Amino acid sequence: MQSAAKSRPTGVTIIGILTIIGGILMIGSGLTLAAVAAVIPVISSMGDQTNAFQSQIPSSIPSEFIGVALLAVGIIFTIIGIISLVVAYGLFKAKKWAWTISVGLSIISIAMGVISIATGNIGSIVSIAISGVILYYLYKPHVKEYFGKQARIAEAKP
Repeated sequence: MQSAAKSRPTGVTIIGILTIIGGILMIGSGLTLAAVAAVIPVISSMGDQTNAFQSQIPSSIPSEFIGVALLAVGIIFTIIGIISLVVAYGLFKAKKWAWTISVGLSIISIAMGVISIATGNIGSIVSIAISGVILYYLYKPHVKEYFGKQARIAEAKP
């Protein structure tokens, strides 16, 4: 059982808010992709009325497959968004599992950023830096103590 007297570090509050914002954006993106996936077969069945649309899709890929792929990605984004909101709740309530998941996601984000840079996306440096700062912060003793991941720091006896 966790004590009610411990106060939440400001950085944890900021990470929690950013996690909520990310979760909402992921849910919004997922639902948007799912809606587009539902419309693609309808648009493709309109025949000559969609020549401009059809010219954007490689002819070797049927629009139904694109619709299914978009739906799958939309569902994945929505699930990740929901998980993000649950993790944010855990961060605000000092749950040990939220600390563990946040550390894991930061490590995954750094790895994905490195891969992205290797493929030529230099903009991923910002993502790596943010994830690195979050990871560093989560390992600070007072933050680990807030989540119950580290025993109370014993005061030195004179």
